[in-house]
Amino acid sequence: KTKQSLLKMLHFFLQTNPDDLSRKQVRIYQLYSRTTGKHVQIMGKKINANGDDGGKMSEALQLHSALLVVETETFGSHIRIKGKESEHYICMTEKGKIVGRPDGRKQECVFVEEFLENNYTALVSAKYKGWYLGFNRKGRPKKGPQTTQKQQEAHFMKRQPKGWVDPLEEFRFTTIPYFPLKLDTMEMKWRSGR
Repeated sequence: KTKQSLLKMLHFFLQTNPDDLSRKQVRIYQLYSRTTGKHVQIMGKKINANGDDGGKMSEALQLHSALLVVETETFGSHIRIKGKESEHYICMTEKGKIVGRPDGRKQECVFVEEFLENNYTALVSAKYKGWYLGFNRKGRPKKGPQTTQKQQEAHFMKRQPKGWVDPLEEFRFTTIPYFPLKLDTMEMKWRSGR
């Protein structure tokens, strides 16, 4: 009986996709571009670095296009970046063009976070080594082969939107009122030396 249950468990693990077993971490934040002074936003297939803090694309649509859902892959710094409202992922084509795609499972939609000495983060393509996510001064995406880690165009800072409180990171202080303990009569007599 135990052999059969062990074989069933082994069969289950072999049939299960490794992505289903790994622990993915999902975070929501904005990517502040050092070059433009604005945030990366994903508007369907088009991606730019002209998003405002809080990221409303337009008052009529009320879309927060600068809010990004960042999914970590397994335990490394491999991430997938998806627009919270657009549901499109940032991907890099074989020519180095930055595009938005609805399906982010391909390797071209995976980036590796590199933490820099100046407290910025650079995002290099996991598929095309040495090609970075970057934007020019007008907020337009730069092609991967035209970017390096040292360029300001490829430097980003993770930021929470104005007034945004992440429920997982919120730390609440609990105040406990101080009431001095009342000394009982025996202890008072003992302290006074009676």
